[in-house]
Amino acid sequence: MLRIHQAIDAGKFPNASTFARELEVSTKSIQRDIEFMRDRMGLPIAYDGSRFGYYYTEEVEAFPTLQITEGELAALVIAEKALQQYRGTQFEKPLLSAIRKIEQSLPDTFSLNLADLEQTISFRTRAEPILNLEIFDILAKATARRQQLELRYRKPGRREGEARIVDPYHLANINGEWFLFAYDHGRKDIRTFVPPRVQSARPTGKSFPRPERFSLEKRLRDSFGVHSGEGKFNVILRFTPRAVDYVREKKWHESQRLRELRGGGVELSMKLSSLGEVERWVLSWGGEATVIQPPELSLAVKAAAKRILQSSR
Repeated sequence: MLRIHQAIDAGKFPNASTFARELEVSTKSIQRDIEFMRDRMGLPIAYDGSRFGYYYTEEVEAFPTLQITEGELAALVIAEKALQQYRGTQFEKPLLSAIRKIEQSLPDTFSLNLADLEQTISFRTRAEPILNLEIFDILAKATARRQQLELRYRKPGRREGEARIVDPYHLANINGEWFLFAYDHGRKDIRTFVPPRVQSARPTGKSFPRPERFSLEKRLRDSFGVHSGEGKFNVILRFTPRAVDYVREKKWHESQRLRELRGGGVELSMKLSSLGEVERWVLSWGGEATVIQPPELSLAVKAAAKRILQSSR
């Protein structure tokens, strides 16, 4: 919002589309920020249709000081505790710096019993990914600066890595794990890379333009995790009454639909572009989930279950 204020105050007549590209967020996010600045912060923002941008209808001497509620301050403390997963990474220092600046902007008279939050809220990760922080730092900086990289990358099941020339588009933390989405020049397509499998990384000295058509949200829209495919599968699963509460308590996919069954079970349907990740998820339920369709998912789960039985003898 401060960036928006500075551009409007400088008479640049910015609009939501230009800010969305510059700040790498959606136009809806920018529009919400502008509405907040106008309605909650009292800034005299108006839109000039002839200039296709926003302007101030009267002089604004300075950006308003930060106003924060007790609930927002509590959320800030919780966010700082959540930073544990970024300790040692390139993101730790700027995130802590941002939090410190916000804390310094708070009024001195504000009070909150932080000890209660410290003792009652925590964040834990069941399986913490092992990162080479030096390599991770190279990946993060190259992604931010749009620098092409040469990777030595080891695919699953392989002992040796192979050289890959990539344009790193996006580095994402999904369900506690890091993934790099990059254009692979050898495959001539976007690929998903797991940072712990990157054995080495170095800039090639080349840069690449910002990919206008790339959208992580669109890419993962029909995936069950991070791997998207070219297929279209209508997945239907049935869960036993013992698993019903666990299924209901989470949103597993954007397309999901739940249908109550006689006897206390529940049917979950989803539209996915690939089946590998959902196959492993079905197996994790230990017999509490049954595949109704598609047939290929049912066959894959049965084959995997047989292999488990054979290896357990």
